[in-house]
Amino acid sequence: MTIDRTGEVPGILRYANTPGSSSFSEFLSVAAPHLMPATHAGSGELDAPHGTTIVAALYADGVVMAGDRRSTMGNLIAQRDIEKVFAADDYSLVGIAGTAGLAVEMVRLYQVELEHYEKIEGTQLTIDGKANRLATMIRSNLGMAMQGLAVVPMFAGYDPDAASPAEGGRIYSFDVTGSRSVERYYHSVGSGSLFARGSLKKLWREGLDRDAVVRVVVEALYDAADDDSATGGPDLTRGIYPVVMTATADGTERVGDDELGTVVRALLADREARPGA
Repeated sequence: MTIDRTGEVPGILRYANTPGSSSFSEFLSVAAPHLMPATHAGSGELDAPHGTTIVAALYADGVVMAGDRRSTMGNLIAQRDIEKVFAADDYSLVGIAGTAGLAVEMVRLYQVELEHYEKIEGTQLTIDGKANRLATMIRSNLGMAMQGLAVVPMFAGYDPDAASPAEGGRIYSFDVTGSRSVERYYHSVGSGSLFARGSLKKLWREGLDRDAVVRVVVEALYDAADDDSATGGPDLTRGIYPVVMTATADGTERVGDDELGTVVRALLADREARPGA
């Protein structure tokens, strides 16, 4: 990186003191467009690692999101312990499915986008506003998606202005064009989403507490891994468990591996007793 004689980094710092939009991605597209995820397009078909299954479900205190840990590259396992679920800000979560490198880059930019907005405007976006900002970023990646490098995140969060904790959880799904939908009860995305959603349909019920809903999403991922080779199941030998996070009135929290290990062992014991279930 070069710095001119005025002490500025050309193309970036010259904009730093200029009043403008509260959108960080808009600022970046002007100041340094080459750093935007959608500008890294290439030609030809790329064999890039892909993230797979993400699930989310509402419960009595908010919303939970979970993702398996496998990324694939064709018929190969590219990584066994990738993380696909992240805290977007204090009250929201984002999970990635699709081309792993672009998806992680988009999540990082989205995290900065929300932080930038809060610093400029002095307040957080509403939960719908956060979903709309993510939809715009997904739409900007449409050119890459047309080349086979699609990124389709799932967004979930807690609305601090909700009348009650039971009404605070929100789940949003998107398509590659940036169209968003509000999902009721639960949702899943990725290669194993069909199997995970079938599992959620049988296991989820209204009013679940935190412990119960964690078991439900872990079991949904286990069912997806049972039928989808691109979805990784829990690995007791290596100590690799799904990433599970909650968003409630108290903020976002990651469920610890010690707790998940107990949940997974109980699940495997039940399946061993009923192998055909």
